[in-house]
Amino acid sequence: MDPAVIQEVPTLQAQEYLGQRISESLRLADAAENFQKAHRWQDNIKEEDILYYDAKADAELDDPESEDVERGSKASTLRLDFIEDPNFKNKVNYSYTAVQIPTDIYKGSTVILNELNWTEALENVFMENRRQDPTLLWQVFGSATGVTRYYPATPWRAPKKIDLYDVRRRPWYIQGASSPKDMVIIVDVSGSVSGLTLKLMKTSVCEMLDTLSDDDYVNVASFNEKAQPVSCFTHLVQANVRNKKVFKEAVQGMVAKGTTGYKAGFEYAFDQLQNSNITRANCNKMIMMFTDGGEDRVQDVFEKYNWPNRTVRVFTFSVGQHNYDVTPLQWMACANKGYYFEIPSIGAIRINTQEYLDVLGRPMVLAGKEAKQVQWTNVYEDALGLGLVVTGTLPVFNLTQDGPGEKKNQLILGVMGIDVALNDIKRLTPNYTLGANGYVFAIDLNGYVLLHPNLKPQTTSFREPVTLDFLDAELEDENKEEIRRSMIDGNKGHKQIRTLVKSLDERYIDEVTRNYTWVPIRSTNYSLGLVLPPYSTFYLQANLSDQILQVKYFEFLLPSSFESEGHVFIAPREYCKDLNASDNNTEFLKNFIELMEKVTPDSKQCNNFLLHNLILDTGITQQLVERVWRDQDLNTYSLLAVFAATDGGITRVFPNKAAEDWTENPEPFNASFYRRSLDNHGYVFKPPHQDSECPPTAKCAQQQAGSLSFPICSARTGLCSLRPLPNTSLPEARADVKRGIDCAKHYPECWVLGLESSLGWAPGLVGPSIEWSVWRPDPTHNFPTQPPALLRPIELENDTVGILVSTAVELSLGRRTLRPAGECMGWRQGKEAMERVLRAGSTDGPLFSPKVVGVKLDLEAWAEKFKVLASNRTHQDQPQKQCGPSSHCEMDCEVNNEDLLCVLIDDGGFLVLSNQNHQWDQVGRFFSEVDANLMLALYNNSFYTRKESYDYQAACDPQPPGNLGAAPRGVFVPTIADFLNLAWWTSAAAWSLFQQLLYGLIYHSWFQADPAEAEGSPETRESSCVMKQTQYYFGSVNASYNTIIDCGNCSRLFHAQRLTNTNLLFVVAEKPLCSQCEAGRLLQKETHCILRPPSPPPAPPPAPRAPLLAAAAASLTPHPCPADGPEQCELVQRPRYRRGPHICFDYNATEDTSDCGRGASFPPSLGVLVSLQLLLLLGLPPRPQPQVQIHASRRL
Repeated sequence: MDPAVIQEVPTLQAQEYLGQRISESLRLADAAENFQKAHRWQDNIKEEDILYYDAKADAELDDPESEDVERGSKASTLRLDFIEDPNFKNKVNYSYTAVQIPTDIYKGSTVILNELNWTEALENVFMENRRQDPTLLWQVFGSATGVTRYYPATPWRAPKKIDLYDVRRRPWYIQGASSPKDMVIIVDVSGSVSGLTLKLMKTSVCEMLDTLSDDDYVNVASFNEKAQPVSCFTHLVQANVRNKKVFKEAVQGMVAKGTTGYKAGFEYAFDQLQNSNITRANCNKMIMMFTDGGEDRVQDVFEKYNWPNRTVRVFTFSVGQHNYDVTPLQWMACANKGYYFEIPSIGAIRINTQEYLDVLGRPMVLAGKEAKQVQWTNVYEDALGLGLVVTGTLPVFNLTQDGPGEKKNQLILGVMGIDVALNDIKRLTPNYTLGANGYVFAIDLNGYVLLHPNLKPQTTSFREPVTLDFLDAELEDENKEEIRRSMIDGNKGHKQIRTLVKSLDERYIDEVTRNYTWVPIRSTNYSLGLVLPPYSTFYLQANLSDQILQVKYFEFLLPSSFESEGHVFIAPREYCKDLNASDNNTEFLKNFIELMEKVTPDSKQCNNFLLHNLILDTGITQQLVERVWRDQDLNTYSLLAVFAATDGGITRVFPNKAAEDWTENPEPFNASFYRRSLDNHGYVFKPPHQDSECPPTAKCAQQQAGSLSFPICSARTGLCSLRPLPNTSLPEARADVKRGIDCAKHYPECWVLGLESSLGWAPGLVGPSIEWSVWRPDPTHNFPTQPPALLRPIELENDTVGILVSTAVELSLGRRTLRPAGECMGWRQGKEAMERVLRAGSTDGPLFSPKVVGVKLDLEAWAEKFKVLASNRTHQDQPQKQCGPSSHCEMDCEVNNEDLLCVLIDDGGFLVLSNQNHQWDQVGRFFSEVDANLMLALYNNSFYTRKESYDYQAACDPQPPGNLGAAPRGVFVPTIADFLNLAWWTSAAAWSLFQQLLYGLIYHSWFQADPAEAEGSPETRESSCVMKQTQYYFGSVNASYNTIIDCGNCSRLFHAQRLTNTNLLFVVAEKPLCSQCEAGRLLQKETHCILRPPSPPPAPPPAPRAPLLAAAAASLTPHPCPADGPEQCELVQRPRYRRGPHICFDYNATEDTSDCGRGASFPPSLGVLVSLQLLLLLGLPPRPQPQVQIHASRRL
């Protein structure tokens, strides 16, 4: 296969697919502009005049506290019927659109009703688009007023708590409504900014940050007499999720003190924007100032930095209730092409921190058709349940004019969006023809992936985009940085590199060769890449045209043949459209067989390529059983099983009973042993996986259960049982039970209580009479200090630990090398037999089907064999000298096993075999947990190399809920000294306090409890984490090596040697004589580092618990670990290469800046002030409060 040719097909398909979405977006935007232009504004429009489907109506009717129930809404809401549509993963109605209006917007306002009136005409355009293209997903118009109209109609996915959805804060809307931004936020923290005003400012800044996307750059500073950044960021940084979280946490630490100095704040902001030595957006430049008021206009600063060109817009925000003169704030905004806003209360924050986008949209509107270009977003979670999507966005402009000769309108109406599901783009790329280790990926101008096999976010929030950098999706190196840069620049290229890759189970690192080919996708911001290993340059396509042979091979898929031919697992692929998927392989095979009895492999509804390869591989692996495996006595070789896995999707395990303990993924492409065998020459040994420490009970059950069972856990006791999924077969259930027992053996803290099943098995039983070990809790539900004795399960015959050994066979066809094919037990004759079988499988000449085959070793039997293989005997009766204090110790692992430690360690540093019987139950553990001193010596002598990386897609358990809900909101309460101080009564603090109290009495929300849980809050879902991963792989030493671990009288001699054609290291060492030389232990584990929002108020101490249970709970609680995580403040000093959108609209000479905001403050009544202040004094207990200094320039 020529990589360029392979890549050409999906590239052209992606260009056509996305190009069609662009045409549909343009059609919608043009229609919307025309409908709005033709619409006649109605001042007297009423709710009953508008008929539409309110997507939230059903949820609000069920909620007695809904605002519409309280107000008695008169809106005419349609009642619709819905049908299930698998394409949308939802119930939809194709005859109507749905409307969603944010919770904090009144549906009956004149503006909203007029918006609903003219957008109704979009319904027909939406439907016509879908008629022409039935593959279209959500078509959405997000209005600048907050109204969302989308097609097809579906009920809104109402959250359990507060619905915070506002289309104007969605990533796709923000990206489409304005060009990229360089923003500096400055916050007044002088002494007059206290209590509720400071809280309003902190919340406002956080809400402002949420209006920024990854195309924007930002910094936040506080100022009084001096200005300083609130965080460790000293310059503009990309407004990505991680940086914004740093800002949000830092903002919470702002403290009010000192006097106001606007000059210091603005000079700092302009210096930030003029810094050209950093990466930034280089488009819209703006300063956002939050203050409670002041008289200084700092005209000299604007004259120095911004006039006459006014390239920096200034937006000013008057925060809190006060009586200051707002004229200076208005003047600052109007003189610098910005806007003035007032935020008197918490309810005004969201709307006023996002309306600045209307100002930034003016140059876009005035640019007209030049600005009508579709932009493609980052990956994000669809709010309606479609999963991960990207959206093509297009701004919609207001084309109306007030009259003949009037200036052109410069308002943005909203943004049109069409969703594209990532799964739909994946279907355009080649799948199984690239082999197990080949793949396609795509990145955007930020270097973020939208397609990649490692894009697997563990937790997503609809409020945040999914941003995984290409260099974080893979193990970073210089070659990949070069490839990433070339793709961002829109170039084509090809490069073969040596690089490191992680195994699927993330326990191993392999150094491999990969061919990277990349090309841009026209009309988009994306670039498509193809990765192929050298052995995947060619692939094989079966042409099983002989129907008699099809029927013959198909019979070997029937379970009735398993006893004689071995158990067959088939990869759960999409062989036919009508094939019902299932995570249970037994059920999936049953569904497949039933479908194949109705259709043929050549049916149009089926993937003929997949089916022909699958059936051919079924026959070939059966011939392997017939010609080789049946003739061998597995007990002679101490083998538990032999197996073969193929690219065609077949895994055959022989004998049939060995399938009971088979835990590998039935999809070979997703099996770690399969993929590693392709990348490594020779034999790959894989010991059973054992964790270094017992995880919490639920996690232990999840890790041990596999795909057949799911844990049922008690929050009260912390205990778990494993429940098989429906239709689990007896062999599969037995395998699950054994995993549960193994969990209990190695992890005393992990409780396995019993099994329940849909087949009617009683708890504690598997099958009619198959008991297994059960650990019962004592009456106090605490962990016992000593674990109970383990009962041996009945009829679990294969209770022996197995070590998997696999290899791929290279077959040459002419000058073309093909992998994999395989070797099996008997190794050499196995390879020869495999080649004969593969060639015999063709009816039209030589045809090869790639294979990986191997064996499962009996651990105990092979441990005994290992002792003999590692001895110095040339024949069995030869005498041996014993090790002793005065005699030389020969390296004989059999005779001198009391003095010598002899082990086989794999390339990841995991124990495979040992001559010490007591270490057999530690097989599969990281060797540092077995012998930390020896493992450290191997690492220090370059037998192993360490690789550390970070997983930015991890998830942690939810944080404990904060202690919120019953307490009133924090209010500034003056001290007695304040009341006795006459100056205090004439200060701005008193006026501010009065107005805050007055507003709170009118709008009682200030004294209501904070919601304990809001939609999307971290308490209701898992937290996103950074997970530090550490793996080891073979270093540069290949030869035999002898050295001494020097530690005085405790020194040890060891010998180490790599075993050729394997992934094993053979180590012989003297046993440690004492423990005085215990060194630091190397760790091979995952460490979570939480990226979490600001900490909630401290919760009361928990009730006392038993020590062991408390320790387990402590291990459950995630905590920040900055020492283990990448330091964000250091990362921003080395920003990765990126490019912003190709177009920028930040200036237009015809822009009308006269509309720059208006506001007014009201003077308080002294009588009301005194009365309410006394009420406050009598009703609320005073608390200590620092003396507030008031700047002399403040107007009272």
